[in-house]
Amino acid sequence: MATALISETRTDSSVFPSPDAVAHSPRMLLGLFTVSSFLGAGLLFAVQPMVAKMLLPLLGGSAAVWNTAMVFFQLTLLAGYAYAHFAVTRLGPRLHRWVQVALIGLPLVLLPIAVPSGWLAPTSSTPIGWVLLVLLIMVGAPFFALSTLSPTLQRWLADTDHPAAANPYFLYAAGNAGSLLALLAYPLILEPTLGVETQTGMWMAGYGLLALLVAGTAFIARPAAGDSTAQPTTRAPWNTRLFWGYAAFVPSALMLGVTRHLATDVASFPLLWVVPLAIYLLTFIIAFRHEPTREVRVASMIVRVSVIPVVLTFGQAQATWLLLALPLTLFAAAGVVAHGRLMLTRPEPSGLTEFYLWISIGGAAGGVFAALLAPVLFDRILEYPIAIALALTLIPATTTLARNARLASIAAVGLAVVAGVARAADAGDLSLIAMAVASVIAYALFRKSSAFTVVLVVLIAGLLVGQQATLATNRTFFGVYRVGDNGDNIHVMASGTTVHGIQQLDARPPVAAGYYHSSGPIGDVMADLRSRPDLDVAIIGLGAGSLAAYARPSDTFRFFEIDPVVVDLASDPTLFTYVSEARGVIEFVIGDGRIMLDRSPDSYDAIVMDAFSSDAIPTHLITREALDVYLKHLRPDGVLAVHISNRHLDLEPVLGRLAAEAGLVAETRDHTPSEAAEAEGATSSSWVVMARAAEQLAGISATPGWEPPPVDGPLWTDSYTSLLSVFRWG
Repeated sequence: MATALISETRTDSSVFPSPDAVAHSPRMLLGLFTVSSFLGAGLLFAVQPMVAKMLLPLLGGSAAVWNTAMVFFQLTLLAGYAYAHFAVTRLGPRLHRWVQVALIGLPLVLLPIAVPSGWLAPTSSTPIGWVLLVLLIMVGAPFFALSTLSPTLQRWLADTDHPAAANPYFLYAAGNAGSLLALLAYPLILEPTLGVETQTGMWMAGYGLLALLVAGTAFIARPAAGDSTAQPTTRAPWNTRLFWGYAAFVPSALMLGVTRHLATDVASFPLLWVVPLAIYLLTFIIAFRHEPTREVRVASMIVRVSVIPVVLTFGQAQATWLLLALPLTLFAAAGVVAHGRLMLTRPEPSGLTEFYLWISIGGAAGGVFAALLAPVLFDRILEYPIAIALALTLIPATTTLARNARLASIAAVGLAVVAGVARAADAGDLSLIAMAVASVIAYALFRKSSAFTVVLVVLIAGLLVGQQATLATNRTFFGVYRVGDNGDNIHVMASGTTVHGIQQLDARPPVAAGYYHSSGPIGDVMADLRSRPDLDVAIIGLGAGSLAAYARPSDTFRFFEIDPVVVDLASDPTLFTYVSEARGVIEFVIGDGRIMLDRSPDSYDAIVMDAFSSDAIPTHLITREALDVYLKHLRPDGVLAVHISNRHLDLEPVLGRLAAEAGLVAETRDHTPSEAAEAEGATSSSWVVMARAAEQLAGISATPGWEPPPVDGPLWTDSYTSLLSVFRWG
């Protein structure tokens, strides 16, 4: 009976189908291609935030690390698509399959992914080259191999006699679905529940499974009979190839532009970058799942309708949800138009690798423009309106009122100028009306994409006139800083919607304002520390230099600041005088605070952690390993103060848990200033202080408002942090 059962099992193709059975089963073969595309793209996207997270403790400056990593991934993707095109056109279909299997399998010997042992981060403020080299060593080989997979699988399917071979582009939609799932799963599931070591182990297992699937696909999905050499590739004309690159450039640049615009000028929101990136992937799925003629037509209408409201929100006070919804709606519609037109102009399957190569060239160029060139070229987020104007040129032509085109151009540009003059004269209502009329003219009279040049003028004019006059504007690799005058000679330093320092310049000597007012928590800490002579204080994060107002002639305050431009702004006495008129010794160390402090041989009476990336503290500065660095440089009776004011994250339980794990005593205070303190420039703030013994915080604990923080928060480490676990949902 057992022998019969074994024999039956071996011959029953429904249990273990033979390769021929799979090859001749259209549904099973299609499933193999679809799963391989889905898993490969998912792994491609899952590794990106995972690797960037691993680099943060070494470099700091999360925005800089992420932007550089994004460029690396886009350029590596471009290299993968270039290789796929070369391999398909130079190798025969059969040889190509086994070369591809080897290419996917070889990186397994380099896994798991890890930071190179012993590598030290440079101290320069923009270590782009170092980041690119480390990424190349960490993940270059597997990421390159994965990058070759999408066009390769589609070409393999096209070479078979499967019914879907005539149009394999739907696999690109399946791959983007895998990318979208991985993108959402990382912050929602993987990051909150797993450490980086576990994540890399799971990723390695998924990569191994993919290697088996690719090998099985190569073995089973055999080329159609007679394909002993590579099929001739249809060469698209140059104007078509350039259009492919341009249509990919626009949504890539627009994605990064709208992300930076929202994070800087609208709302500093944790994980905000996920939303535009998810929309970007979704537009690929919509465009490539079938013929998107109807989708392009509807999306074009949405772009035309939404572009005017988006322009009118530049520099205007509106509800936050509206300022988020309008740009994201415009971006989604523009993405469908661009990617839909790519799908509608796709070549025959024999030319698909060249098609994807040009898409990759355009996408990488858009990323380089928005992430690396724009911060150098512009002192504000000008890449965003430029990308919007370029998106308008992709709208398919309908009809145009040629007779009125010249008159409409003159009228629209003239009204844009009127809007600028009105704005400069503080005539806000007149400016808004002029902008609205100019935009309506551009919308109503122009139906041909080439005629939308006038809209570019209107858009940029809208952005420029919408900006309030500033005393100084600087844009660097780390952010956009503006110093403005709020009236009564009160200067404010802000990055987007987040204030980083306030000073009433008429006050002599300078009086710390904003989060640092003497009535607030840090005022209590500094008052308690004044009992000690010759105070040595390390401060991570400079801002406007407000804390320098507390320095006595015998004190030394050393500021650790990652961005030298911030040092320039804080040291300029025409903007702020906290530093220039400080009574103590003020020193600066340029670089990430945690890294530079760890490399320092000095110890301090107090360490103040006051660094922010937009509205939130960079997470690598409040982990268990970061606390170890602070304690190593804190004198036995020293005090650690951590500034945790922000809109969206409840960080008290995190700091409370860190203190408890390290055996420290901790106190926290949430401060709302009185009317009298507000008149002196005080604002609300939240701080946590820690020390090794209770007596070191006795004076602070006795001050009203201080209480022990909760200790039930998650234990953050360099391998595990989760913003969603401490997000304020109310």
